[in-house]
Amino acid sequence: VQLQASGGGLVQAGGSLRLSCAASGMTFSSYNMGWFRQAPGKDREFVARIIWSGGVTSYGDSVRGRFTISRDNAKNTVYLQMNRLKSEDTAVYYCAAETKAPGVYDYWGQGTQVTVSS
Repeated sequence: VQLQASGGGLVQAGGSLRLSCAASGMTFSSYNMGWFRQAPGKDREFVARIIWSGGVTSYGDSVRGRFTISRDNAKNTVYLQMNRLKSEDTAVYYCAAETKAPGVYDYWGQGTQVTVSS
């Protein structure tokens, strides 16, 4: 199983970025997927989750209303559209596949850096 995250970069506050996470070695359409982030010196934080069909999504309080998670099962890819970015969104963003039970993520990508300048 491989999850390859991409799309990070440097953006000004108020700007937008779209992250992508391409999956391989797994039946992507069978897995719920999540995005997490970790800023230096802070714990990993839940960002967003989408179920296998794309029909249900959920978000962390700090990003709700600004970020949108989506997926394309034909492309084995999950996305995170990030709008109205803030300096506190600066972190390494990881995608992950939820496996055995809700909230249990066993497959993780390598992370992509997002830096928001104020």
